[in-house]
Amino acid sequence: MGIRIVVALALLNQIAFKGSKMLVALHAIELGARPFSLGLLISAYACVPLLLSVHAGRVSDRFGACRPMIAGSFGTSAGLLLPVAMPTLPALYASATLIGIANVYFHVAAHKLVGSLGDGAKRTHNFGLFSLGAAVSAFVAPLVVGGAIDARGHIAAYLLLAAVCVLPGFLLLRRERGLATPPAAREAVGTGGVFALLADADLRRTYVVSGLVLTGVELFGFYAPVYGKSLGFSASAIGVLLATQAAAAFVVRLWMPQLAGRFGEEPVLAASLLVAGATYLLFPLFDDLAMLVAIAFVLGLGLGCGQPLSVVLTYNRSPAGRAGEALGLRVTVNKATQIVIPVAFGSLGAATGVLPVFWGSAALLLLGGWLCARGGGGRANECRKSSGI
Repeated sequence: MGIRIVVALALLNQIAFKGSKMLVALHAIELGARPFSLGLLISAYACVPLLLSVHAGRVSDRFGACRPMIAGSFGTSAGLLLPVAMPTLPALYASATLIGIANVYFHVAAHKLVGSLGDGAKRTHNFGLFSLGAAVSAFVAPLVVGGAIDARGHIAAYLLLAAVCVLPGFLLLRRERGLATPPAAREAVGTGGVFALLADADLRRTYVVSGLVLTGVELFGFYAPVYGKSLGFSASAIGVLLATQAAAAFVVRLWMPQLAGRFGEEPVLAASLLVAGATYLLFPLFDDLAMLVAIAFVLGLGLGCGQPLSVVLTYNRSPAGRAGEALGLRVTVNKATQIVIPVAFGSLGAATGVLPVFWGSAALLLLGGWLCARGGGGRANECRKSSGI
């Protein structure tokens, strides 16, 4: 099965997953949820997957990508149908938890599959194409959910997303043989636990940087609207800010394979983090919408490279036969970051305002850039060689 078909299947799955976050949050507000309850609801997407990500990787290493992707598709669809049967807050918590679990099995297996479809420059190109699909889903999901809610209500939106998500599952059932791991990519499943993976300095650094990139994305998605609201911006203007950052991520991913092929994955990742960190420093210093939109675009250019490149580096540095497990551990680190850091920065923002939040995020991103630059200098030639240069 070609990379474009895999990207299309993942695109449908991610539309449902990303759309569910907006839908569940809006439905919870309608049901009377308070801010603390909303925070718990969103964290439900990450808490259980935090514990299962490594297992999801081991499953994909042992059984291949197809089965966990099928289970992830049907599991997400089932999670979306729970509030249809029981439109209550407890059902929303159960829905978020089930969707989070299903998504981590689909997500890790899909990354493992993409990595197995080529090596060197081809692998970087494939992950770049896969990340473009993720950027498109970030555009489409809120439009689909918002339109469905306005037209038919929350229940209709759940049904629509469930139908979108179940389609990849049925297609995968029909083409299971086409998704078998290529013979060259089949290896005996390696041995060693999580600590063996963490003992690898290069992998460990990649995990840290991946978590910092996700922190930058998550905090901008939450605090840019807070900052915009404090300046009196309309909801549409705030939406433009967020959409601009997503658009820039799409643009930079078009050129990411060429940049990585010329300079190496880790040097490009280091540069992107340094750009994102510097941009975070500037954001709270301006109150003009046009200037903030321009800054958001530059921030998107920086953060847009971070996520796919961290996946490429994780795959390339994983031990033989343990790529899925290594990718699962990356998701574990990301989920832990997704839970811990926003809570810590949220407490900081409540006490001191948003400026220290942006500058704290800048410090973390600049630290990540420094770590990459420090570790990537000696590996640049190796990276170029692995990319076919």
